[in-house]
Amino acid sequence: MGDDDRHGRGSVKPKRADARRNEAALLDAAATVFVTSGVEAPIRDIAAEAGVGTATIYRHFPTRADLIIAVYRHQVEALAEAGPELLANSATPHVALRDWMDRFVDFLVTKQGLATVLQSEDPCFDPLHAYFLERLEPVCAQLLAAAVDSGEILPGQNALELMRGAGGLCAGGGRPGYDARRLVGLLIAGLRRVD
Repeated sequence: MGDDDRHGRGSVKPKRADARRNEAALLDAAATVFVTSGVEAPIRDIAAEAGVGTATIYRHFPTRADLIIAVYRHQVEALAEAGPELLANSATPHVALRDWMDRFVDFLVTKQGLATVLQSEDPCFDPLHAYFLERLEPVCAQLLAAAVDSGEILPGQNALELMRGAGGLCAGGGRPGYDARRLVGLLIAGLRRVD
């Protein structure tokens, strides 16, 4: 018997591919409901959006805090993975940056649905902002560096400043006629090198 087995820490069995897909679909559904109805939306609404029973949600996420944290982390991971994929498959690095920033805006809009709870006194949410920066700032920096290297944008850009700038533009959303995506698009267009 190995040391891990004696201490009850045997290897964790990875989730099957279908279980991972089902969990991802459930988290996407929860994010959609959070945007439209807030994080206090009834679990039955999330279950209906996901096409599952409420027991399935509680089996995966015993508390609302567990679900909120999982939604946040799921969206951060999707955004982190999208950067290199866009860079590899886009016509230019600037296009990859623009498309990634569109996804970043989508994330920020969803995050605003989580804002109240993320700013609460509950310590379980404290590590999420650091996680957000740790995962996304390097991706944004990679996209900026590629666009600089290709000669498409001016050098000297700072990923954290760009992300904060986009966040500031998204904070004004929710009003009729206010289009954060368009404004962030103007911000990204403004990085272009003009010769």
